[in-house]
Amino acid sequence: MARKKKEHVVLRQEDMLRIPDAETYRELPEEQFRICPEDDEAEAIVRPSTTYWHDVWQRFRRDPMALCGLVFIVLMTLAAILIPRFSPYSYDGFFFKSRNLGPSWEHLCGTDQMGRDIFIRILYGARISLTVGVVAAAINFVIGVIYGGISGYAGGRTDMIMMRIVDILTSLPSLLYIVLIMLVLGSNVGSVILALCFTSWIGTARVVRSEVMRLKHSEYVLAARLSGATPWYLLVHHLVPNAMGPIIVSTAFLIPSAIFSEAFLSFLGIGIQAPQASWGTLANEAIPVMMTYPHQLFFPVAFICLTMFSFNFIGDGLRDALDPRMKH
Repeated sequence: MARKKKEHVVLRQEDMLRIPDAETYRELPEEQFRICPEDDEAEAIVRPSTTYWHDVWQRFRRDPMALCGLVFIVLMTLAAILIPRFSPYSYDGFFFKSRNLGPSWEHLCGTDQMGRDIFIRILYGARISLTVGVVAAAINFVIGVIYGGISGYAGGRTDMIMMRIVDILTSLPSLLYIVLIMLVLGSNVGSVILALCFTSWIGTARVVRSEVMRLKHSEYVLAARLSGATPWYLLVHHLVPNAMGPIIVSTAFLIPSAIFSEAFLSFLGIGIQAPQASWGTLANEAIPVMMTYPHQLFFPVAFICLTMFSFNFIGDGLRDALDPRMKH
């Protein structure tokens, strides 16, 4: 049998103007009403149902600068992984006949004072810089989430003590403990990551603390607590996931900060040491010949700037995409 179409009655507009009150409406004859068929299109689902992260990606891809930054980081990562494997040039050695050559098809960024291909050394430097940035940001993410989550959820005296420890660490000059760590552990990638993680997690911890303090009195958290959920369960399954937007944005901005700090330390000579090809090391080696062969300094600095801009654009795009108020 065919489904009977739903119908309902409505009052004509000219008749509604004559109704003084509800009692008069009940006494109106049926002749003043007309049958109005239900509009099925009013209940039609025009927009398909999507998840939260799908909406985030849709808003992120509408930001051209953030999308360009993401494409640049992906291409540079792939180039740093693949091109040195198939290139005939190495990041170390001495090649007398190829010393101080300008950019050409054979050497895209020229060569340095030792005859080494600058483009290959930049790609090796990208491996070090991206590894330092991503690993340091990941460690800072874990420490900041745990520390800030405990501080924000506990509150009271525990929160006060933990925040005073954060204030003490913030007041210490960062260059002081970085130099001490380098003297004890040596100038290598591990010591640089450890030095960058010593206090870089503080910003993430403060973000997590503020978000947890804002969310811990929400109805769903109180309901989970009444049902017997432990504080750790509340943090892992309710508070931290709902605060993930600001946390991701804070972590995204930690990556360019770590990359720049590593390049700065290597430029000063207390970070990655030659012959390892860090971007800071390349810039430091090009300083003596900067006026004669400016390309040796230009290309490493250009890659540092492009990488910093790209990660900052990605961070700005994530900040707008993860904000539900930007949905339109």
